[in-house]
Amino acid sequence: MGSACENQIPTIDLSQSSGGDRDKVRGSPEWEKLCKKVKEACENYGCFEVVYHNISMQVRDEFFSLMKQFFMLPLETKRKNCNPKPYHSYAGLSPLAPIYEGFGIEDVSNFDSLKGFAEQLSWPLDDLDNLCKILSSMVKPLDELHRMIMMLIVDSYGLGEKMDSDSAIPSKTLLRMMKYRAPLPDENATGLFAHTDKPLCTLLYEDHVSALQLETKRGRWITFSPSSPSSYFFIVGDPLMAWSNGRLHAVKHRVIMKGDKDRYSIGAFRVPIEGSTIKPQQSLIDESHPQILKEFNYMDFFNFSATPEAMAMDSAKQVFAFAGIN
Repeated sequence: MGSACENQIPTIDLSQSSGGDRDKVRGSPEWEKLCKKVKEACENYGCFEVVYHNISMQVRDEFFSLMKQFFMLPLETKRKNCNPKPYHSYAGLSPLAPIYEGFGIEDVSNFDSLKGFAEQLSWPLDDLDNLCKILSSMVKPLDELHRMIMMLIVDSYGLGEKMDSDSAIPSKTLLRMMKYRAPLPDENATGLFAHTDKPLCTLLYEDHVSALQLETKRGRWITFSPSSPSSYFFIVGDPLMAWSNGRLHAVKHRVIMKGDKDRYSIGAFRVPIEGSTIKPQQSLIDESHPQILKEFNYMDFFNFSATPEAMAMDSAKQVFAFAGIN
């Protein structure tokens, strides 16, 4: 699982455990080993590097080529990517992160969502099928990887008989496509300020311009550098931390740019469906692990976390407190 050294993010290869009937893999000695690795990584680091060969380099290259076309569109066109929900729309030219911009597609696994996104950007109708094919080719296996990791987490706590990966916290995928422009010599190099993720969990993939930094439990910032072109990055979000009664660690992270190259990355965020209530699992509450948070409505928490008041807070613990969840 990688070195136990604090500055070494654990690496877990999930390529051989995907595809086909996952239930045939569950319960095997190899599956139990993976459960242990994933649990330890999420508890101790709040994240891990995922080596996942099930997405071809051709699919990734086509996706990034298409994504770069989106960012070359006129600003007035990009701003048509609108959604009233926080973090679901185009964002850019913010004084807090002037070198960052990104698009959002809600429920990206849904064809109608892809079509709606294309229409927002006035994408040529004769290229719509190709756009949807390229996006789906990347997103579908990421959804499968998300489900696998959630199942490993569920099984690692002995909850597999009570739920599966989809019933643990019903969710859908928000896709964010992100660009971090290389900063000018006298410009703030912060691409994204330090934060914990408000969705359930996240899978990130970058174009190997390393700028993602993670804060260890001891308060040290380290830079994540993928060990393989097939490496993705899994991050525990605040709702998953709450679901596990604090067993899983929601890691704080940020993007600090260096050098003269632009950075492109994608984030597949699992967002609990509207109406979802996040509550700690009873079997994960005991004398050694008393309940740390009240159950809460996810969208109420999500909406509050995007307010200026919440964004100015130093920690997720403060956000939970001011939202009345602690």
